[in-house]
Amino acid sequence: MSAVTAPKPRGGIAQSFNDSLVVARRNLIRMSRIPEMIIFGLIQPIMFVVLFSYVFGGSMNIGGTTDPDVYRNFLMAGIFAQTVTFATAGAGAGIADDMHKGLIDRFRSLPMARGAVLTGRTLADLVQTALTVVVLAVVALLVGWRIHEGVPKALGAFALLLLLGYAFSWIGALIGLSVRTPEAATSGGLIWLFPVTFLSNAFVDSSRMTPWLRHIAEWNPFSATVQACRELFGNPGVSNSTAWPMEHPVLASILWSLLIIAVFRTLAVRKYRSAA
Repeated sequence: MSAVTAPKPRGGIAQSFNDSLVVARRNLIRMSRIPEMIIFGLIQPIMFVVLFSYVFGGSMNIGGTTDPDVYRNFLMAGIFAQTVTFATAGAGAGIADDMHKGLIDRFRSLPMARGAVLTGRTLADLVQTALTVVVLAVVALLVGWRIHEGVPKALGAFALLLLLGYAFSWIGALIGLSVRTPEAATSGGLIWLFPVTFLSNAFVDSSRMTPWLRHIAEWNPFSATVQACRELFGNPGVSNSTAWPMEHPVLASILWSLLIIAVFRTLAVRKYRSAA
């Protein structure tokens, strides 16, 4: 009797892409069968828009004015960026849940590209994030947010947001593979996100921070995307900082996101191969 060997993963970029799409389709179908996942994912950013707009709108000084309408337009780039990055916690929890149920082990026993499971999962999360951003944009328009640089630039801003969200989802994937339970993945996925999002220019003018804190905010990858979106949307709050990411926010946003993807995808795939 010949020995039974485990199937070898199929190689090639095309095969890896096809495997990733199969896994992404599986996750999208699963999400559609649990509508509360999508509903709860929409409620949180809507609450942030309403609370920040109407609670803090009259007290924030943006460009020398405390006009609530000015702050609402300043705020929305930060809320969009926060929304796409907070989806990281859900990505990590989903992967941790698959690990907990043994689904990852079953995937690893199949002749498929090693990175396809994680790529498929992050692509599915990207689709869900895009849906959330669309709904959030509608809510933002209702509370008074407007774009002033035309539709093409606005679409470019949304593309940068989704790229950032996709990059951060790989951090979530690594966290999900590194913990034992979905609950731990959710907690671990949020703990580091709060300082990243609040030590930035998302909700306040970073020029009003103390010097050491301002430098952290200006070199924060999250801040680069927020600043790029404000420029592309034509919203108030464009920085006069001499920090390179604030002077070239679009390029800085792209480079930061690509760097995060390169580093954390490599680490996540390596962890996937050894995780048990």
